Amino acid sequence: MSETHHHDHPQLTLQQRIEQARTIVEGAKERFTPLRAHVLELIIEDGKAVKAYDLLDRLRPDVGSPKPPTVYRALEFLSRHGLIHRVEALNAFIACDHNHLHDHAHDHGDGSHRHLAEFFICEKCHDVEERHAHDHAACKPDGFVVTRSVVEHYGLCASCA
Repeated sequence: MSETHHHDHPQLTLQQRIEQARTIVEGAKERFTPLRAHVLELIIEDGKAVKAYDLLDRLRPDVGSPKPPTVYRALEFLSRHGLIHRVEALNAFIACDHNHLHDHAHDHGDGSHRHLAEFFICEKCHDVEERHAHDHAACKPDGFVVTRSVVEHYGLCASCA
């Protein structure tokens, strides 16, 4: 595991994180297919923000056809369930640190659990650190309905500074 996440929680094993993801997805009455599980596993193992095309090279053929649309659908699915986050500027995906999922999760009525993540991105080494962001719901314009929020900060990490 890289230094991507810094939370005061015991580290879960890869298998525990996959099982936790399975529980979340099946709790939302959806299927946690072998391909979806494998894509999530690769992102967790990577430990950093990983691009979709990098995942394509590493997919095992036995879990489904590793064609770009299939992978993008799996990424969209995992993202919708709050299991991964998209780091917009890097056009890459990072596993949500589910050690804190239950601390900050809230139900969005569709069975999915999401929290507002805030990312600190090193412009030199591209390390991404996730923090739980504060909910800005109180300061949104009247009548504005937020469907997705991404907060990204750019700079240098302690190692590169």
